[in-house]
Amino acid sequence: MLMRTDPFREIDRLAQQMLGRADSQTTMPMDAWREGHDFTVQLDLPGVKEGDIDLEVERNVLTVKAERRGVEAGEREVIHSERPAGTFVRQIFLSDNLDTEHVSADYTDGVLTLRLPMAEEAKPRKVLIGGNTRQIEQ
Repeated sequence: MLMRTDPFREIDRLAQQMLGRADSQTTMPMDAWREGHDFTVQLDLPGVKEGDIDLEVERNVLTVKAERRGVEAGEREVIHSERPAGTFVRQIFLSDNLDTEHVSADYTDGVLTLRLPMAEEAKPRKVLIGGNTRQIEQ
């Protein structure tokens, strides 16, 4: 068996175990981008079952809560464990310009993809002015 020893990693690991994980965002990395009139957010959640993910939108805050179960000791002797386990939470503050009633979610290969459309009233419009008629085009 090949082992690599890093004393600072071990000190950090022990501190994390004793103090708990306050840095849950580092275990749920996120990418976000805008494409046309939609915003997309992707979060990495490897090892999390779809049923262990909870999404909630309240006002303009999207909360993603996920639970990853760790290695249970039981009859096993755990030799080494680096993969974080427990409940992880990430809050994303949304703009008023997004339609929070039509958020869609997909979970494939450990990646949670959220699509948030822009609200109709926030989309750019052209206003035509001519004579007495004024039309709004979309």
